[in-house]
Amino acid sequence: MAERAAPIRTWLAIACAAIFALHADASWAREEIRIVGSSTVFPFSTAVAERFGRKTSFKTPIVESTGSGGGLKLFCSGTGVSTPDITNSSRRIKASEVELCAANGVDDIIEIRIGFDGIVLANAKSAGRLQLTKEQIFRALAKDLPVNGELAANPHKTWRDIDASLPAQRIEVLGPPPTSGTRDAFVELAMEGGAKAIPMLAALREKDKKAFKAVAHAIREDGAYVEAGENDNLIVQKLEANPKALGIFGFSFLDQNADRLRGSRVGGVE
Repeated sequence: MAERAAPIRTWLAIACAAIFALHADASWAREEIRIVGSSTVFPFSTAVAERFGRKTSFKTPIVESTGSGGGLKLFCSGTGVSTPDITNSSRRIKASEVELCAANGVDDIIEIRIGFDGIVLANAKSAGRLQLTKEQIFRALAKDLPVNGELAANPHKTWRDIDASLPAQRIEVLGPPPTSGTRDAFVELAMEGGAKAIPMLAALREKDKKAFKAVAHAIREDGAYVEAGENDNLIVQKLEANPKALGIFGFSFLDQNADRLRGSRVGGVE
């Protein structure tokens, strides 16, 4: 984890390592390789697949955006022609997924780290740029917050409810679902980071790390956070249609849409 690299990465340190796992059975019975996995990695894997098709005598691989968790579930479902040969992921494969693979005869897994990407919180360029801290992000999106020494349902409706310096607009964040590797990285880097800044939760972390993670990783379900699916391009379109909303997605999508979107400053870093 890098503490300071490109500024866009620094606000959440370095985001998730993009990896792919592969096994080599089904592709020999098909005319082309089948690849599934992360929507964040999808633009890169598509570009590589197209180049592979142009530069070799083999057919261009089929690439599907299923999300990291969805891709690994498909990958670990077996070794027949109906299962993918490669899955991209914006996180490491979990022990439970290795066990699922083994139970279904997928044993010879090769995991390769292929690079790094950043995670951003961004909105439409027509709206103002937010300046946030990780603690403010946590207070905006956490399911439960300390209230009078006890955990209670998040009471915040607007950003100004959290801090008087923030705009008096409704908290509305579009982000990835639980199956997404980007979501996994976001809760680990942003939500945990924000929770640690709250004394009661910092004390809980020292006492019971499992209980701390349960609180830090739980995102509210009252409409403030909207699961926008695995399609990051769809989040971009929705942000344009609703300038008051924020979106969570991979840095590459912000970079590709810099004429339409702007990233938030987090911890003073843009």
